[in-house]
Amino acid sequence: MNEFITLMIVLFAGLLLGAFFFGVLWWTVHKGASAKSPALWFAGSMLLRTSIVLAGFYFIGGKDWERLVVGLLGFIIARLIVMRLTRTPVEHCHPTPKGGSHAP
Repeated sequence: MNEFITLMIVLFAGLLLGAFFFGVLWWTVHKGASAKSPALWFAGSMLLRTSIVLAGFYFIGGKDWERLVVGLLGFIIARLIVMRLTRTPVEHCHPTPKGGSHAP
């Protein structure tokens, strides 16, 4: 039972790391697109996000490969959640022309 609780905590930590990583990535893309120096935004964000997530995986993984796998599973689940929450509706992405959609 103790191992199960530990793995659930690791899964939650992986979810938090993934939410942080992909949430800050989404925020960086929106801020960096209109910034005066977008390269600095993207490089700084990548360095910060990667450093924090690697340190987090090092901390939660310990010396147990099973904890790393469960943490990675939480990270991937967080990616799917953030993608679903931040997606743009399809009808606003690619407007169709009013004429015809085919050549004459």
